Amino acid sequence: MHKFGLGSTLTLRKMHPCGSNEWKVIRYGSDVKIQCLGCDRIVMIDRPTLLKRIKKVSNPEG
Repeated sequence: MHKFGLGSTLTLRKMHPCGSNEWKVIRYGSDVKIQCLGCDRIVMIDRPTLLKRIKKVSNPEG
């Protein structure tokens, strides 16, 4: 299981349409709000779906 918290940088399996697959966690709860580091788009995704899509975690904080 991946450990991450606020401020962590996530690498997801699928690329975002802007071409980046790096995301920053800006809210963590039953839903997770992540921000694309390529285009600054903010997306809310439920935690179980996000956990399936994570490839790598950088800067783990929790």
